[in-house]
Amino acid sequence: MRLLVTGTEGYLGNLLAPVLMDAGHDVIGVDTGFYREGWLYRPGYATAKTLEIDIRDLTKEHLEGVDAVVHMAELSNDPVGQLSPTITYEINHQGSVKLATLAKEAGIERFVYTSSCSVYGVATGDHIDEQTDTNPQTAYAECKVMVERDVGALADDNFSPTFLRNATAYGASPRMRFDVVLNNLSGVAYTTKEIKMTSDGSPWRPLVHALDIATAIKCAVEAPRDAVHNEIFNVGNTEHNYQVREIAEFVAAAFPGCELSFGPADSDNRSYKVNFDKIANQLPGFSTQWDAQKGAEQLAGLFSQIDLTEEVFTARPFTRLKMLQHLLGTSQIDDSFFWQY
Repeated sequence: MRLLVTGTEGYLGNLLAPVLMDAGHDVIGVDTGFYREGWLYRPGYATAKTLEIDIRDLTKEHLEGVDAVVHMAELSNDPVGQLSPTITYEINHQGSVKLATLAKEAGIERFVYTSSCSVYGVATGDHIDEQTDTNPQTAYAECKVMVERDVGALADDNFSPTFLRNATAYGASPRMRFDVVLNNLSGVAYTTKEIKMTSDGSPWRPLVHALDIATAIKCAVEAPRDAVHNEIFNVGNTEHNYQVREIAEFVAAAFPGCELSFGPADSDNRSYKVNFDKIANQLPGFSTQWDAQKGAEQLAGLFSQIDLTEEVFTARPFTRLKMLQHLLGTSQIDDSFFWQY
């Protein structure tokens, strides 16, 4: 299939495009390039040809000859969403719905959208699933819910969207992110040899490796229509709900000589477990190949190979909020997040 994939220069996209290409698909990438100066390491594989364009500027002409759209390119994570909630809604909600509408008008049947388990917010009950009411707490999560609602309303016999609610990602990528929990703790462990937790680490978090997310997207693109039509899937593994304490312990064990300490219980009530049985049972070909321990060991090997320094670990391209604040502060992008050159 000929696939248009947005966000190919990002943390997940830089891993996803080669997975799709290796499966025989022709990939056209789209990315505005906010994080293009950040290469943690050079990949040993071919990456997709990418159009440098904001998703808000995409037209029907860009979609000519495309069989399916995979949409990931949004302002990512809660801190970035709070940086400019108005622009977050403009890009993440309105921009995403516009792209889906263009795809439908262009006769493209498949549309795979990467959502997030953050839509559950402060959840109650054990192992929440796709039927659990959403309870978004941030602009980022609210946009995910609205895109699911509005793009889902476009579904018909000729347009088939699928929504993938990813757990918190981790794992190595050339376009690395150090603002997600396991990656961040791993960077701290390697560069400082010490993890000082400010809480007791009791809250629960579901994690999923970036390559397992790539597999889920590939499976959604290739699945029989009836298996994925207008369906929502939590992406992860029910056994991979971890207490933050466990994540820190896995990381400390993967980095020899790292000292680990915990603080007192705090008032953070964001604790939830997610059920991932639906994707395991209903999405053909999908299963997770990674867990948190294996992911921490992967990062330990990588950081040793490239001799990760604290300067690189804390560099702006690897933390979404830092990079966007820099682009705004230097007027490289305007208040609407459009490039100024």
